[in-house]
Amino acid sequence: MATRSVRKRVWRVSDTVFAYILNLPSILIIMALVAYPIVYSFIISLKKYNLKRPHRIRFVGFKNYLDILQDPLFWHSLQVTVYFVFVSVTLILVLGLALALLMNEHFKGRGLLRSLILIPWAIPPVINGLMWQWIYNGRVGILNGLLYSLGIIDRYVGWLSQPFIALNFTAFAHVWNNTPFAAIILLSALQAIPEEQYRAAMVDGAGIWQRFRHITIPWLLHPILIIMIYQTMLAFRVFDIIYTITGGGPGRATFVIAWQTYTVAFGDYDFGHGNAYSYIITFITMSLAIIYIRLLYRRGVIAQ
Repeated sequence: MATRSVRKRVWRVSDTVFAYILNLPSILIIMALVAYPIVYSFIISLKKYNLKRPHRIRFVGFKNYLDILQDPLFWHSLQVTVYFVFVSVTLILVLGLALALLMNEHFKGRGLLRSLILIPWAIPPVINGLMWQWIYNGRVGILNGLLYSLGIIDRYVGWLSQPFIALNFTAFAHVWNNTPFAAIILLSALQAIPEEQYRAAMVDGAGIWQRFRHITIPWLLHPILIIMIYQTMLAFRVFDIIYTITGGGPGRATFVIAWQTYTVAFGDYDFGHGNAYSYIITFITMSLAIIYIRLLYRRGVIAQ
């Protein structure tokens, strides 16, 4: 019996080693494709690395980060980005929840609606940006044509030439592209809520708002957390929409931090500051994700 137990123990160790050996190629590939670029880009962010002056590349430590934090353009782009994130994430959550509640009801054509709702999400961001750039066009845009035919405006308006309108219209284009994702996530969570809870609440005399507040919302906290983290990361790194619709304009009205990173890295060829910008974005999004988790995750656990 003792000999058999020793053999089994040896066989278990061998299985573990064998599993690591089988996974070693994929681990090496992941390290080569993901970990190495991340480490290398961080090293570049610690250097004065401007391709216009390749003979002056040298290690400068965290000076690039200090330069960025002292640059007024960084704080302007951060302010624009925070506003873009707030508007986008709020609208995505509200519209996604409204669509999820609608699709959770029983009505004729519900299956067709669930299929059609995925179309905006299936459109690539660049194509989505080009489409909305044409819609907002001040001379031939369909938005001007519709408003003019309805008598709401008496002449065509250059929407993208007005700073505040351009920023909000760009945010709406981003919302239109990403709301279906939120709607599908919330719909799956709604269908997991036990019907018995709603029936018990109705027996106790709870109204629609009370059922929504005390049953639906607590059950949706974890899906809302996932959506907030994912959409915040997307909105903070938004680039495609800005590139195709406004190009950072008019002036610097849509100069988000990702666009600033692009102009520094590929406009000024300053890859040291460009990579530093990227890691600042990473730090901000990770901090927001931690805040979201602390605020919502425990509440969702307690509610369920």
